[in-house]
Amino acid sequence: MRYRVPKVVFLVVFATAATVAMAEDKWVATWAASPQAASFGFAPSKPAAGAPKPAPAPDAAAKPAAKEVASFFAVPGPLDDQTVRQVVRVSVGGKSLRVKVSNAHGAIPLVVGAARVALRDKGSAIKPGTDHALTFGGKASFSIPPGALAVSDPVALAVEPLADLAISLFVTGEEPSPTVHLTGLHTTYVTKAGDFTKAAELSDVTTLQAWYWIAEVDVLAPADAATIVAFGDSITDGATSTPDKDQSWPSQLAVRLAANKETAHVGIVNHGISGNQLLSDGAGYSALARFDRDVLATPGVKWLVVLEGINDIGMSSMMGGEVVSADAIIGAQRQLIDRAHLHGVKVVGATLLPYGGASYHSEKGEAVRQAVNQWIRTGGAYDAVVDFDAKLRDPRNPGEMDPAYYINDHLHPNDAGYKLMADAFDLAIFK
Repeated sequence: MRYRVPKVVFLVVFATAATVAMAEDKWVATWAASPQAASFGFAPSKPAAGAPKPAPAPDAAAKPAAKEVASFFAVPGPLDDQTVRQVVRVSVGGKSLRVKVSNAHGAIPLVVGAARVALRDKGSAIKPGTDHALTFGGKASFSIPPGALAVSDPVALAVEPLADLAISLFVTGEEPSPTVHLTGLHTTYVTKAGDFTKAAELSDVTTLQAWYWIAEVDVLAPADAATIVAFGDSITDGATSTPDKDQSWPSQLAVRLAANKETAHVGIVNHGISGNQLLSDGAGYSALARFDRDVLATPGVKWLVVLEGINDIGMSSMMGGEVVSADAIIGAQRQLIDRAHLHGVKVVGATLLPYGGASYHSEKGEAVRQAVNQWIRTGGAYDAVVDFDAKLRDPRNPGEMDPAYYINDHLHPNDAGYKLMADAFDLAIFK
């Protein structure tokens, strides 16, 4: 005799399966930028009580001349009752999103009168029908205390891999020291006074290439989704790549990941800071100091790529003191590896690029770079290694970068050089 299952049972089974499927979705980071103080080259705006004020630290991403530093960055100024629309390109896609807004370096509370997110069309224009309000704890306007971070409520906006988002913030009142990321490499649009967050396109704007306050975009993605954190200095940040073209090595690696069916579920976020060092604050917190915030707090992080140390070598030489030792850099990198492993994060070590001819090059520094690279390749501390040095060095002069892969400073790759870096990864690492 055939047993017939009542229809209600099928409904229960179906509902249960749907619930399980929904429960398996998770938040993963798809875009990020490390918060910095708006004053270029200075340590964070709120040092520990009693600590001496740090001296300005020239950025390794630029030559020492002041006007050359200024041409490298447009340093954001204060805002007063204005709207900022900024463009970010995501890596992995998802069915919903949320945005994190940071007041990490603000001297006063950040008061946001309105915030919105949409799919970007071109320029400052947004795609019709995609504009959504961002709320925080159900509120359309909100305040973030100095040093704090706010996470938006989820927004039901489906995002495809490699899509451009437009995030608009209307800041009420004066913000004299905005938290920013200086190497934005996307055009940011700043209006005159008023709330223009709902505008389909902005006009009569000031433009620059820096991100204000936005620190991360997460997407709700399937259970197998995961994130790579690219952790480094200006070479990870994408300095000297073509603006508005997403040519940094993390951006170009995102394209490779999305195009490969075995890694299409993997996103990458860029936590490079131009001028950053492993051991010393200056252009942002040191890598050791910002590790928990920028790496371990990243939703869905499964892999970490470390490219740090060349600024420690070069800056110690430029300042006329003793060049930092290879042991010091290796010890710091071991700390990053150990701390990542404690949280189940696998770590890829990247060799330091050739820098012969750069403004802060020295023979002693080159010896340190070679020793560090030898340890990265053969020390066995990293879970995997990507050999950027071998890919970009000049075969006729291995201490220098191949002229085909940099613009003019012997330190930062051009778009083709960054592509070579992205192509150097074995994607099997991230399966």
